[in-house]
Amino acid sequence: MNFLSHFYFERFATVPERVLGSLLPDLLKNVDKSYVFHPQRFEEQLFAHPLSMEISEGWYRHVEVDKLFHSSEFFISHCHHLKRKLDPVLEGTPIRGTFMAHIAVELMLDHLLIKHQLVNVARLYEHLENINRPILKGYLKTIGVEDIDGFMAFYDKFLEWRYIANYKDLNEISKPLINISKRVWTFATPEGIHEKLTDVLVSYCEEEMRDFKDIYTYIHDNLMYLS
Repeated sequence: MNFLSHFYFERFATVPERVLGSLLPDLLKNVDKSYVFHPQRFEEQLFAHPLSMEISEGWYRHVEVDKLFHSSEFFISHCHHLKRKLDPVLEGTPIRGTFMAHIAVELMLDHLLIKHQLVNVARLYEHLENINRPILKGYLKTIGVEDIDGFMAFYDKFLEWRYIANYKDLNEISKPLINISKRVWTFATPEGIHEKLTDVLVSYCEEEMRDFKDIYTYIHDNLMYLS
């Protein structure tokens, strides 16, 4: 799931570090896709401070939410059906329909959370701005992040850009879809592809994703880590 969907499961959190932890695995992947960390190996050090423990608890729930989501019938079915609609649009590009459908489903879920006012984007950023930075840096050092300054520079840019709020408008989603694809493949942006993608996504979101709340209910009901 994407950032806002992970925040959905922490929307009642009162500790900013808990919210940070729920996003941290993906934030780190945005900096370097090769990053693989296992905070559970360092619980003795990390649980010595209540705020670093909160980060770990958010991290653990992130992992569990993703496992439930990616194995769900909701995700598998929507990716399959959306891929069939995206394939004609992606013809002539190296982008795999399965890849784009995966990302598009996640971004549309974030869009729907905003549209239906199920989360507060401003509140998410408020949490992220109010974290204890020395605690975060200590956490990153403990789990093995080498370029902590580089991550913190990215984190500040992430807060400054506030691009998640743009997902309120489906017309804005085609741009990140193409940009993410360009991290994997090298290609020139085909003329008119943004408009074609937008048409597919708007139609699919309005007609096929009326059941979107079901996935959040399913995940909540099956979470083992509910603290």
